[in-house]
Amino acid sequence: MSMVRPVPRSEIKLRERAYDVFTEQLLRSEIKPGQFVTQRELVTLTGQPLGAIRELIPRLEAEGLIVTVPQRGLQILPLDITLIRNAFQFRLILEREAIASFTQTASDSAIAKIEAAHQSIVSSASNGLTEVVVGQAQQVDREFHETVIDDLNNYIISKAYRVNWIKVRLIRQNETSLDEDLVIPVMREHLAIIAAMKRRDAQAAVESAVAHIMNARARALRLE
Repeated sequence: MSMVRPVPRSEIKLRERAYDVFTEQLLRSEIKPGQFVTQRELVTLTGQPLGAIRELIPRLEAEGLIVTVPQRGLQILPLDITLIRNAFQFRLILEREAIASFTQTASDSAIAKIEAAHQSIVSSASNGLTEVVVGQAQQVDREFHETVIDDLNNYIISKAYRVNWIKVRLIRQNETSLDEDLVIPVMREHLAIIAAMKRRDAQAAVESAVAHIMNARARALRLE
């Protein structure tokens, strides 16, 4: 009877490091959507060993971050109208359930902490936007959505949400002046959701969340 060789922890760490570097490079536009690459080019772009890149590719294909194109090779996911529609539809499906659940189960202190973080960004932004404030707003934005999703206590959903977040972030990077022009509007959209959460009004919270996501979807579709 054959035995499955346990994967050394060092190999697992190497794979995870390769994945983290790849996604960081993607989000920094060092690796661009639609770009064709070879395995060796990925080694150069990420600084990771060839073995780790070879093991990384099936994961990236499964997550839709890389597509194998016959006769041409590996292509970083292209940004098109289908991706935009699919990514935002997936957000809607997951966040409707998560927002409703969080509104009913989160502690008052957890909601108050989230609200305070958003109000701090609005206050800072009203005095003038800087790169620091924009960066803080992006972090507050991401943490809000991930906190709500993670509260479902379902690692499959949490993992899938984070992969989809990468795709949504790539779409956002193509939106002109998104970070500067939309910091306060996005924070206020979040605060409308949070206000409904404080009232424990799940229906209103979900409605505000849907409006928030659909606004982002509409901006992305106007780029096509």
